[in-house]
Amino acid sequence: MLPQAEKVNPHMLFANFNQDFTCISVGTKKGYSITNCDPFGRVYTKNDGARGIVEMLFCTSLIALVGAADQPQSSPRKLQIVNTKRQSMICELLFPSSILSVKLNRKTLVVVLEVEIYIYDISNMKLLHVIETTKNPDAICALSPSSDPSYLAYPSPVPSPTSPLSTAPAKTPSPAADASQTGDVLIFDTRNLSVVNVVQAHKTPIHLLAINSTGTMLATCSDKGTVIRVFSLPGAEKLYQFRRGMQGAKIHSITFNVMSTLLAVSSATDTVHIFKLAGQKGGDSTRRNGNGSSPSGSVDSQSGSAALEGGYEAFIDNKKKGGVTQSIRRRSLHLGKNLAGSVGGYLPNTLTELWEPSRDFAFLKLPTSGARCIVALSGNMPQVMVISSEGYFYSYNIDLENGGECTLMKQYSLLDSAEDSNPTSSD
Repeated sequence: MLPQAEKVNPHMLFANFNQDFTCISVGTKKGYSITNCDPFGRVYTKNDGARGIVEMLFCTSLIALVGAADQPQSSPRKLQIVNTKRQSMICELLFPSSILSVKLNRKTLVVVLEVEIYIYDISNMKLLHVIETTKNPDAICALSPSSDPSYLAYPSPVPSPTSPLSTAPAKTPSPAADASQTGDVLIFDTRNLSVVNVVQAHKTPIHLLAINSTGTMLATCSDKGTVIRVFSLPGAEKLYQFRRGMQGAKIHSITFNVMSTLLAVSSATDTVHIFKLAGQKGGDSTRRNGNGSSPSGSVDSQSGSAALEGGYEAFIDNKKKGGVTQSIRRRSLHLGKNLAGSVGGYLPNTLTELWEPSRDFAFLKLPTSGARCIVALSGNMPQVMVISSEGYFYSYNIDLENGGECTLMKQYSLLDSAEDSNPTSSD
């Protein structure tokens, strides 16, 4: 069966929230604009050519711009860092292939290509590190909004060992290999430039990743789109497991609120789900329903070990240098934690997941069907905000006490009246 076409506005090439969900950056065939969320209103516009990526650094005047493919005088290989207040170009960089995504925090800028991730010091745009990845055409990657800690999450190039006792040598992936073959996630410290953990998140390929505002939690989903999992960072303990639905669906966005108490998920369905992260702070050792105690949840970090230079292979080699005795000791410690946990800790992972599905706390219905939507939660108002690929911004009221269905309060166009035409379907 062919995938259903998505409704898009032909003039809008890009739209996204900034790191604290106070502004929206929009790229069009003419240029780009910045819009304030509350009160809603355009605050900056520049028509200087098509923009396929427009990313803000919080509410500062620093903007990362990338051209759009198939548009005249525009290159998807060129990254421009501009200061909108001074109307000046800070720097311009050309990459060997199309830029698929740009991520920023106050210390780090990350550029994602299909088979490479470039990490820069944002203060001077010095190149710090280049990560070679397997093919990642969907730019599956997340950078923590926080700069300390500053973690980058991306699909692992090869499946991580299923047991600390594994002695099989890790194979270096070839560039032609497919990153979507694994459900594991690498956690990379952008300050120390090293892999700090590997999360065994899903049995099917990773589809989307998100990190909370303080860099202490990672949310993941797979291609199936039925289950969203939340892990601690950097420890990779499973904290939560939420069920979006029984039928598979393509997840479009996963977003923590600023306080990390709610998680919003939008998908190819007409429903946006909001899950409650109740009684849990990222990084705490407390586990929900014992799920975090599963010995197969992650490749555990050795206690007190230093950051590991050299990426994935160095990480795995370091795990094996501890020898069988140390591996057994670590494994025994985790099994002991399981037995000391709740009943959920006694059950196999698959059975536990069937037994303990956590449903949404609140939800909303989109006014139109077939559009790709990005969702965010306001940091100062009980509101759920939605950006639609049709070029609209929706604001819903959420009952933070009782949950339930959210109420549509406001609807605005993100585009100029001349561009606010009837959306078309795109494959």
